[in-house]
Amino acid sequence: QVQLVESGGGLVQPGGSLRLSCAASGSFFTIATMAWYRQAPGNQRELVASITSGGTTNYADSVKGRFAISRDNAKNTVNLQMNSLKPEDTAVYYCNARYFSNPMWRTNWGQGTQVTVSS
Repeated sequence: QVQLVESGGGLVQPGGSLRLSCAASGSFFTIATMAWYRQAPGNQRELVASITSGGTTNYADSVKGRFAISRDNAKNTVNLQMNSLKPEDTAVYYCNARYFSNPMWRTNWGQGTQVTVSS
């Protein structure tokens, strides 16, 4: 089982920046994809960005050019740099990891961290 712990959320003004971090720990063989999702009140959870172990990234159209996902495979961490934040980015952000723990691939979620963009 992989445990994911997020940090870095908070309150920021429109146009500001935040950096989210997620650290994975526990018993696993390898982590394939790590990702950030978000869920605003009344909305479904949506993918924000993902990154494979090889560094291939994918972004939601709404954050392209503003957010950047990065990963340290040696430390099993993933970061999300969020720039030019907008009020519509306000949500709880969740870290997600797809990993192999014998005998199968599994997925787990972090507890979430609140990001609020408001003046």
